[in-house]
Amino acid sequence: MLQRGVSQFLSLFLGYFWGLTIGEIFIVKFHIMKNSEVIWHDGYITKEDRNKTYGHKSKVVWFTGLSASGKSTITHLLEKVLFDKGIKVYAFDGDNIRHGLNSDLGFSPEERRENLRRISEVAKLFVDAGIMVLAAFVSPYEKDREYVKSKFNKDDFLEVYVRCPIEVCETRDPKGMYKKARAGIIKGYTGVDAPYEEPKNPDLIIDSERLSPKEAVQIAYKELKAKGWI
Repeated sequence: MLQRGVSQFLSLFLGYFWGLTIGEIFIVKFHIMKNSEVIWHDGYITKEDRNKTYGHKSKVVWFTGLSASGKSTITHLLEKVLFDKGIKVYAFDGDNIRHGLNSDLGFSPEERRENLRRISEVAKLFVDAGIMVLAAFVSPYEKDREYVKSKFNKDDFLEVYVRCPIEVCETRDPKGMYKKARAGIIKGYTGVDAPYEEPKNPDLIIDSERLSPKEAVQIAYKELKAKGWI
């Protein structure tokens, strides 16, 4: 009876809040119910122990924005700055993740959601390991970003909107993706024929159109410093 109640609740939740199809709901429910007897095992070392030993906090800094807005450049430059200061840090890059962990996913709304779900779970492990996580992902849908946020304590997550007009992003276009999307070669490309939902209330906005990458990194670094994370 309890299991049936849980199953019905999951169907309602996944259908209403996530907008999944009946087939998608069945797959998710199968995996959840199958793993209902899998219990988390706590070790002898806590995140707080690691933070104390490493001398800094372990948090998530999530950079969102259009392709070619400068997210990855800023993220990797910030990673280098933090690393050089002795911070245990790792940058999660959207393209890099799709070479391995998420190589089986495409770019439909459902696959984008699964992409972020996997990333958020890995990021949680990194945070628990005492590592500062920098994540650079287009993450175009507000609902998906809210889901990622929900996986962390409010004080452990910083959303950074790398704001840049689509026109400027298209002039940069280092991989030629916008050009292909405009030509119809690529379908469902964010900013062209797929939406980007601007963050409603990000923790930090970086206007990459008028700032150099180094200036943007300094802004992000000062924010981490002000929050006492480093």
